[in-house]
Amino acid sequence: MKFRHINTIMQKELQGYFNSPLAYIFMAVFLVFTSWAFFRGVFLAGQAAMRGYFALLPWVFLLLIPAITMRQFSEERKMGTMEVLLTAPVTPWEAVLGKFFASFSFLLMNLIFSLIIPAILFIIGWPDWGTIAAGYLGALFLGAAYLAIGLFISSLADSQIISFILSAVFIFALFIIGDDAVLRAVPLSLVPIFKFLGLGVHFSSILRGVLDSRDVVYYALLVFLFLHLTVANIHNRRWR
Repeated sequence: MKFRHINTIMQKELQGYFNSPLAYIFMAVFLVFTSWAFFRGVFLAGQAAMRGYFALLPWVFLLLIPAITMRQFSEERKMGTMEVLLTAPVTPWEAVLGKFFASFSFLLMNLIFSLIIPAILFIIGWPDWGTIAAGYLGALFLGAAYLAIGLFISSLADSQIISFILSAVFIFALFIIGDDAVLRAVPLSLVPIFKFLGLGVHFSSILRGVLDSRDVVYYALLVFLFLHLTVANIHNRRWR
């Protein structure tokens, strides 16, 4: 595996984002909607805290991140460039990691721009910086997991629309699987398994401000698993 190949693909994908309206639409919707929803809650509650903002992020990511990943491999097949990628002197891991790091870098840009929110909170009040730092860290972990899942679905689907819908549905199911409403409906013997698998459970744990190694391991394993599945799918296509 060569970092040069990964970096080349990452730069190509990032350039592709900003060569289309998708990147600007995503950034505008993300920043405007989350800022409006957050500050509306702040002024109504009269508290300089970002817990409501981070509670909103998983649902915003649920719609916007599949929009980022839906084109990654589905678009390659539509444009006829998938064959070029599969026959190029790069390994499937290099191709997948290049696309993943490009998507993650784009998500990171949006979160960096959103730092204007805690900056404003600092002016109007005294926010808890520990909670804010934990929230942004949790958002990065959650976003990486969403991206890895979206890439895998994109590698399976031939249509961007199908990729978007399947990614959103799959992510939603994995997010709520550890919710109390779901846990009450399953046998007690399965409750620990469902709680461990739930994306939302681990995200909520990080938001409490305590970074548990189990949460870090969970997200690391989840990202690796879906990237590995994506690589395996591309590898099979290459051989076919």
